[in-house]
Amino acid sequence: MASRRNKKQAEYFFDYTLLFIVLFLLGFGMIMVYSTSSYEASLSASLKYDEAYYLKHQALAAVMGLVAMIVVANIPYHFWERFAVLGYFVSAILIALVLTPLGIEANGARRWLSLGLSVQPAEIAKLCMILFLASFICKMGKGIRTGRGFWLVLMIPVPICLMVWKITNNMSSAIIIFGIALLMLFVASPDYKRFVLMGAAGVAAVAALVFAIIQMEHSDLGFRGGRILAWLNPEAYASGTGFQTLQALYAIGSGGIFGKGLGQSMQKLGFLPEAQNDMIFSIICEELGLFGGIAVILLFVLLIWRFMVIANNASDLFGALLVVGVMGHIAIQVILNIAVVTNTIPNTGISLPFISYGGSSVMFLLIEIGLVLSVAKGIKLKNV
Repeated sequence: MASRRNKKQAEYFFDYTLLFIVLFLLGFGMIMVYSTSSYEASLSASLKYDEAYYLKHQALAAVMGLVAMIVVANIPYHFWERFAVLGYFVSAILIALVLTPLGIEANGARRWLSLGLSVQPAEIAKLCMILFLASFICKMGKGIRTGRGFWLVLMIPVPICLMVWKITNNMSSAIIIFGIALLMLFVASPDYKRFVLMGAAGVAAVAALVFAIIQMEHSDLGFRGGRILAWLNPEAYASGTGFQTLQALYAIGSGGIFGKGLGQSMQKLGFLPEAQNDMIFSIICEELGLFGGIAVILLFVLLIWRFMVIANNASDLFGALLVVGVMGHIAIQVILNIAVVTNTIPNTGISLPFISYGGSSVMFLLIEIGLVLSVAKGIKLKNV
């Protein structure tokens, strides 16, 4: 009788720790989106002077994402393996469609598709890349240990990365997709020497690039070169490429230890452009102080820890790699976003997962969480 009861409990097992962290970040994100965007939205004629405009759109995306997450979480994750190859090519086609009349341009960038809803193909590509690489690495088996297998896996994301970079002019998403692939390969490959050499070569290449840019005339630099100079000396470019970074730093510095209070930010009153997007962490620090910023970082650390626990106990390699891919996606975005806001790296458009405004990002992140919950559910079923 006890055995039957345990089996029934296992059948409906859900990782409530992971779910609680995600829901808290999602709810907190909507509060901060409203706090950050309400002033500018209330002054915008194009948004019909609706101060809750961004909140409504974010809430709609969150609800759709939560429904999708619940559906995915209750489907055995191996079901999606059969769509891995299809997903890879569909994501490439969707990126190419940005060049057609279906593409939408906003804020000087053409990165979205009009498919009934506004969708960013780069977000779909991240999910499809995780699924495809998890399936491909499993099928390779011990072949991943050979040099040929290693470089083959590493080259798989390159076409998608190049398409995201060149077609949608979104280098940050291209870096994230490649970073996801690199982390999944790192977990699957036992030879860490290659990664050490690649890391050293990468650091040397970046250092050489920065040095070369410093030596060049400003007129010869492109948009990204100008961002690197603004990163090195934002005060010298305060009226141009360094403006957003400086305003973000002012917001962080003025928040102090406990902040000015929720809703009391000054930088969001027209000083910090698009504050509800990439720079929302600076407003969190201004309103909730260093305490609030560290609390958000700790929540993400707990989330990453939970991913590691699930990946370590997954019932098979495919499930473990899916979780590692999702973990890499979220961890890379969090690290890069906070690094940009604090001027640790040059400014580039990277959102803060679950918190920054962006419907496509929230929806597909929640679908990825659904995959992780499905893997976690499989652990319990195996152990009973």
